[in-house]
Amino acid sequence: MEATGVNESSLSRLRRWNLGLSFLHGAQVVAVLLLANGFAITVTSQFPSGPPGTAAPAPEALFDVAVGSAIAAFLALAALDHLLTATVFRARYEADLRAGLNRFRWIEYSASATIMVVLIGFYNGLTGLTEVILIIGANAAMILFGWLQELMNPPGRARTTMLPFWFGCVAGGAPWVAIVVNLIGASSTSEVPAFVYGIVASLFVFFMSFAVNQWLQYRRVGKWDDYAYGEQVYLVLSLVAKSALAWQIFAGSLAG
Repeated sequence: MEATGVNESSLSRLRRWNLGLSFLHGAQVVAVLLLANGFAITVTSQFPSGPPGTAAPAPEALFDVAVGSAIAAFLALAALDHLLTATVFRARYEADLRAGLNRFRWIEYSASATIMVVLIGFYNGLTGLTEVILIIGANAAMILFGWLQELMNPPGRARTTMLPFWFGCVAGGAPWVAIVVNLIGASSTSEVPAFVYGIVASLFVFFMSFAVNQWLQYRRVGKWDDYAYGEQVYLVLSLVAKSALAWQIFAGSLAG
């Protein structure tokens, strides 16, 4: 069986959207690179220097991550995904949509969303190498659980399982818990401007809007009973949410 709402008309509309989003994200990549000021955040290490229980040494600088370049990479991955699914991989993309799946979305998200949550962690003091590795693993797992959610719920299914979705929420929630712990810890030792809390909250909302869309899609709420509608919302979020995430983080780099 084919996914609901996936027909020649909706596929043609989605192709136009993908082409348009590729251009818009590409234009943002150029803007970010032109405006970038070289602001970078240093990733550090605290490797053990003695037996268990020994006090950790002071962090040592390992390498710098240029925030402007990372934001440009985040947007470039989105632009490339939309371009390829509208051109080179169009046949595979459309065949997947008919089967209630978009593997290209999850491949791109696993990389781009991970870049974003690492940057959000940077802005809240999570700059240790081991912290970065754990954030990457947890966030990539969350995205891949989203892929599994689609694989386990093909069109024509007798029942829907949300287990992969909820498992993904557990994995994806861990980095945000660490971010909030660091934010609260910082506020207890220094005066954190109120706008910082607002930025973290808004970033969380935009970041999680993709998960909300998938939940609505698989609970078949209203228009989301139509798989093509859910795909359309993913494209809207790709422009609105990703742009908001990118420019809020980038604005922080311009402020130094």
